[in-house]
Amino acid sequence: MANSGTLLGLRRDCAPMSVVSEPPRAPVVIDVEASGFGRGSYPIEVGLVLEDGTPHCFLVRPHDEWTHWDEAAAKVHKIPLEALFQRGLPVTTVAERLNEILDARTVYSDGWSFDRTWLALLFEFAGRLQRFKLESVRALLNEAQAEIWHPTVDAVTTELALALADTERHDIVYQRSIDLNQLKHR
Repeated sequence: MANSGTLLGLRRDCAPMSVVSEPPRAPVVIDVEASGFGRGSYPIEVGLVLEDGTPHCFLVRPHDEWTHWDEAAAKVHKIPLEALFQRGLPVTTVAERLNEILDARTVYSDGWSFDRTWLALLFEFAGRLQRFKLESVRALLNEAQAEIWHPTVDAVTTELALALADTERHDIVYQRSIDLNQLKHR
């Protein structure tokens, strides 16, 4: 006969566990800067922030076949072409490091269609398979968060005076969109 104080091996006289709700973890956010805005452009920098807030940033040395350089894009990303040749890593190294860091994760981008194309180009020229999945940040957001996403990006950008990389800024925006959404529904 089973002990009356147990039920399937669990004590019945234990107080119920309190459920501590942890704040939602920020998703892994990735951002790719490129040599231009359209055809012929290629990735020049890949930045990301992990769930724990650890940032990673890689300058990409242009592959020999990558020659397109758009001065209008350079005014936006503010990365001189010379810096890519002096401090950039080979495409193979960047692809391998991204796979090591992001292996089997799903990562998010707010410029998904562009970043997807530039990452595909990076991995193609590196001769490597991309081992992580790229999704649009929109997949994470409910309607209320989506409505405030871009105004919040603008506010954080102004507030921080562009002191942070795009990925770090998006990490803050994501957390703020959750906080604002929770306040709205109280």
